[in-house]
Amino acid sequence: MRIIFMGTPDFAVPSLNILIENGYNVVAVITATDKMGGRGGKKLLQSAVKKYAVEKNIPVLQPRNLKNKDFQAELASYKADLQIVVAFRMLPVAVWDMPPIGTFNLHASLLPKYRGAAPINWAVINGEKETGATTFFLKHEIDTGNILFQESLPISEHETAGEVHDRLMEMGAELVLKTVKAIEKEAYTVKKQDENEVSHAPKIFDKTCKIDFDLPTERVYNFIRGMSPYPTAWAMLNEKKLKLFSVRPEYSGHEIEPGEFISDNKKSLKIATQDGFIIVEELQLAGKKRMRTIDFLNGYEL
Repeated sequence: MRIIFMGTPDFAVPSLNILIENGYNVVAVITATDKMGGRGGKKLLQSAVKKYAVEKNIPVLQPRNLKNKDFQAELASYKADLQIVVAFRMLPVAVWDMPPIGTFNLHASLLPKYRGAAPINWAVINGEKETGATTFFLKHEIDTGNILFQESLPISEHETAGEVHDRLMEMGAELVLKTVKAIEKEAYTVKKQDENEVSHAPKIFDKTCKIDFDLPTERVYNFIRGMSPYPTAWAMLNEKKLKLFSVRPEYSGHEIEPGEFISDNKKSLKIATQDGFIIVEELQLAGKKRMRTIDFLNGYEL
């Protein structure tokens, strides 16, 4: 079976790696184009998937436009039986419908819950106790195809989105392998998604990350850990953006204005919410590096 793999970030690498380690014939990889970045924006940055593919001598295609006829002709020349998508962009029909078996996607939620670009973040933000991963065949509407396999993953009340991401990344790779083995043996059935169970996980923008301290403590706490470490929840401190990475909730009644910063002898920093406080343990002020709160307070006057 000839496989084309499509993906870009770190999340996709274990899925590609597990296929290679199990002897599957990945004939090419499709990933994002290289970008300028790093300090001063002068370094050419390759995707995590490209770096891995180059190490393994797998051909890499980096189309700017997936609808480009030359790209589609080159893709067809690999004569793939199956395409696998893990954390890549939306595909045109001509691409996902090309292989005879089809194209399946690994999505980091228990579909149809959390369809969209940021399923891990929104699951944590919404205080979910469980998430998971789904493999499904692609169809026209995004994240709506027939389900192949699902695996659930518990979320602890103190986990950040980053921690859930890392566990789902490894679990998702195992699910990709399970799916490929089942397809290879033709030992699978598909099921339609229940449209009554749909929820959405839209793309997160910088303005989305601003913290509303007028909310109850639990919701503020879930919001911050759901944005940590990326794209990171933020508040304003003396007209500068303050990113919050690691925090703890404190549930206690008070009459302090929500959003007010309180420091105790430069040893702690907490921010008032509707019904308690958010205790800040790790932060980053605009123009500064990420640091522990105690180090921040040693050099900053509130």
